[in-house]
Amino acid sequence: PGVDDMVLLTNAQVNGITANLKQRLEADLIYTFIGQVLVVVNPYKWLSIYDEKSMHYYERKQRIDVPPHIFATAEEAYRTMIQEEDNQCVIISGESGAGKTEASKQIQNYIAAISGGGEGVDKVKKIFLQSNPLLEAFGNAKTLRNNNSSRFGKYFELRFDRVGTPQGGVITNYLLEKSRIVRPGKGERNFHIFYQLLAGAPAKVRKAF
Repeated sequence: PGVDDMVLLTNAQVNGITANLKQRLEADLIYTFIGQVLVVVNPYKWLSIYDEKSMHYYERKQRIDVPPHIFATAEEAYRTMIQEEDNQCVIISGESGAGKTEASKQIQNYIAAISGGGEGVDKVKKIFLQSNPLLEAFGNAKTLRNNNSSRFGKYFELRFDRVGTPQGGVITNYLLEKSRIVRPGKGERNFHIFYQLLAGAPAKVRKAF
């Protein structure tokens, strides 16, 4: 349904683009290319398109030879980094609830799955992937539009050796919405960590505070 790459649209106006995205969304095709750009429409439901079989389908394939997917973008960035021995950057943007956090996770999951192994390497992958829930606890909150909205910016820097084996990473957080700590918006909540601490605390501790 629709076209995979909207560069090929005969009607490249706003109504033509939205009609194509709508047609694809109705068929559970949430990814569409516009040249090098990947457009994602949040389906607000879980789709079984992120399993190990899907990952290996995109491994070592050119972006133009496979259907649009976040794995195709991750694959292209990873292989280009190795082949050209140069840094690559994937920018993820969108409004609240668009799926930015999930897209970031899937890129990390894909690279972790296809970038080799070994005891030390697996440890690096595990640490990096398991940092996500911790970051979300301290930086995500329920808003009127999104139950798990990131209230801060994240810059993930993954570091590899010359053959593409993960060696470590750095996560830089910025623009944390500090005002939420003292005054969440009406109908919204504070950062998840406060509720998690309360939920896990013994009754005696909750009573004391």
